[in-house]
Amino acid sequence: MARGAGSLTDAELIAIFLRTGVPGKSAIALAGELLQSKGSLGALSKCSPAEIAKSGLGIGPAKAAHLAAACELGKRLARGGEERPVLDSAEVIFSTFAPEFQSMDREVVKAVLLDTKLRLIRLESIALGSLNECVAHPREIFRPAIVHSAYAVILIHNHPSGDPAPSQADYRLTRQLREAAALLQIQLLDHLIIGTPAGGRNPYFSFRDAGCL
Repeated sequence: MARGAGSLTDAELIAIFLRTGVPGKSAIALAGELLQSKGSLGALSKCSPAEIAKSGLGIGPAKAAHLAAACELGKRLARGGEERPVLDSAEVIFSTFAPEFQSMDREVVKAVLLDTKLRLIRLESIALGSLNECVAHPREIFRPAIVHSAYAVILIHNHPSGDPAPSQADYRLTRQLREAAALLQIQLLDHLIIGTPAGGRNPYFSFRDAGCL
């Protein structure tokens, strides 16, 4: 209260969400061991509640859920700006969702459902893959759009390697989605691959900007 949350170490912040320690270990000591076991705060933010609970440090499901919720809240706050921004460009889409996708260590596919004003209705998880591959089918991608009466869809997935350059499979999926969207009369606004900046490269690839949509 006196110094503000910014004055706390990562371990001290985590300890607040743990609330209590375990026999023979304070909450701060437990938080420090958890950070050390995961390697960094960023690596911890990628863990599911089950992974946190399986760390072997005596952290139960309730504490693990609290930590995972805190990490999720941080990701949502990192999106910044309006609660429902107009997602009408690759740059805005990237800035809105990059923190969430860049924190993942596996390839993940999600569909962004939009209303007629191109504002977010919901973010729908489609598929979770391996370190370098994720398989998604157009029916899984467009089903949530039909259920929630979305006007438009943006497909987003990440490349954990950091390089957003599309693979042949990415191009093939985009072609399939373009054809399916036309049949369903749903706007496929973009397919965005999120990576990380390195060596001056663009941290994302937009199929719309590349002329593929």
